[in-house]
Amino acid sequence: MKQLVAQDPSSVFSRYGLAMEYVKTSEWDLAMAEFSAVIAVDPAYGAAYFHGGQTLEKAGRMEHAREFYRRGIANTKDAHARGEMQGALNLLGDL
Repeated sequence: MKQLVAQDPSSVFSRYGLAMEYVKTSEWDLAMAEFSAVIAVDPAYGAAYFHGGQTLEKAGRMEHAREFYRRGIANTKDAHARGEMQGALNLLGDL
């Protein structure tokens, strides 16, 4: 995936895939950098917000996860993705 990102840094598909690879190897900061890059190119990319929020949870950054989910709900048009993020917020106890 790194090679694909290097070839086309604006490819949300490649960056999202690279972020998910980083999640699998518990490289939270690198994953979050890629999720953030995806959102910078496509602010409505719901999966990046959802999985970014989950990554922040795994890293123990609960308030940042809440904020990431809230941003996703506000920016995503996909009702299913918004529902997943709202469910995650509910589990975290949206403050």
